This record gives sequence, structure tokens and C-alpha cells, in this order.
Amino acid sequence: MPHVGQQSNHYSTLGIDFLACQSTIKSAYRSLAKQFHPDSNQELDNHDRIAAINNAYEVLSNPQSREFYDRSIGLATSRRRVQAGYAPKGRSAKSSVYVDQDQKLELWLKHAYKPIMNVVNNILDSLEEQMEELAADPYDDELMGDFEEYLEECRGSFAKAQILFRNTPNPATAAGAAEYLYHCLNQLGDGIEELNYFTLNYDYQHLHTGQELWRIAHEMREYAQESVQSLI
Repeated sequence: MPHVGQQSNHYSTLGIDFLACQSTIKSAYRSLAKQFHPDSNQELDNHDRIAAINNAYEVLSNPQSREFYDRSIGLATSRRRVQAGYAPKGRSAKSSVYVDQDQKLELWLKHAYKPIMNVVNNILDSLEEQMEELAADPYDDELMGDFEEYLEECRGSFAKAQILFRNTPNPATAAGAAEYLYHCLNQLGDGIEELNYFTLNYDYQHLHTGQELWRIAHEMREYAQESVQSLI
């Protein structure tokens, strides 16, 4: 049975097929819990691994949360089609899943990832220049006004990117890239708000926090790009 893509997701965490039944999910979880739990094997230091295993089981062991998760990564339709034995003429049901996923990946990259990344790039790569201009005199009303206008433009562009991300489910094969992109957008949105707080009260803690969130967003962007490169 095929496994879901190469990117990390709950199915790959448990090492199971996306068609796995509940008994298979439970069996896989028990085996991994025994293997990686610190209480079972104190020679291993796998707190992050066991946390991921527990999280995967919590989601997949509940049919409702599993269905919601499958929809979020673009798997629900594929599983139903395979279970129903659907396949285009001249093609097996199993192989059709991969073709379907390839098509979904191409569409997601074109209509979601690339336009969202364009917005992210424009926002992230423009801050340094804006900060240099403001640094000349943060208490100058004109310079601060320009910076506030810049942040408002960022907020508008960010809102469009966030809506596009939420309304365009990623395929299973792009789960890893989508997760990095999700964290990138979260950090970016929080960073914009922290910088906006600075313009209201000149509290430099907000400025430093905003810049740190921007830095993390840079890092998440790079991870997303690397993840996508591994797919194409």
C-alpha cells in the first residue's frame, strides 16, 4: 500500500498508509510508543518524537478529527475514491491517487504557494529599508507616518495572503511546505502587529519583538522553499 507523500504528516509519523483502519492505527501507535517513550527506553532522548507520535494518534484515532485532518491536507477525497475502487479508464485505483496528488500539487503551487510567497517576499524583504529610514529620527512625525503607511500596506497584503492560504487546501505531498508557510504567515502577522504597537507608544520592546518575529518568519520561509524544492 502506498504511503502518503514524503513530507511529514500524521500518517508518516505513525508509519502507516492513509487507508489504514483504526486497529492498524492503534497497533502502530502502541509499537512506536513502546519504542520511543522515555519510560520504556531511557537510553533514548526522543521527547519531540513521542510528542509527535501522541499528537498523530490523538488526531487519527478519532474518526471526526481524522476526517477534518484529511480534508486539511487534501486526502479525504483521494481515500474515498480508492475505497470506492475509482480509477480513470486504463489506470488502477492506486496509481490514480498519485496522478491526482500530482495535479493537486501543481495547482496548489500555481494558485496558492507562489502568489502567497510573492506577498511574503515583498513584506519580509522591505522591512530593513523601512527601518533604516525610520531610524534617522523615530520621533519625526513625517517619518513615523511613512512607516505607519508601510505597515498598513503590509497588513492589507498579509490579509489577502492569509485568505488565499485558508481557502486553498494543500495536497498531501505538500503538507510539510504548507506547515512551514503557515508558521511563516503567523509570525509575519504577529510581527506586523508588534511593529504597529511601537508606532503607538514608542515602546522599543514591541520594536525588538517585531523584528524577532520577522526573523523567524524569514527562517520559516526558507524552510518552505526548501521543502517545495524537494517536491519539484
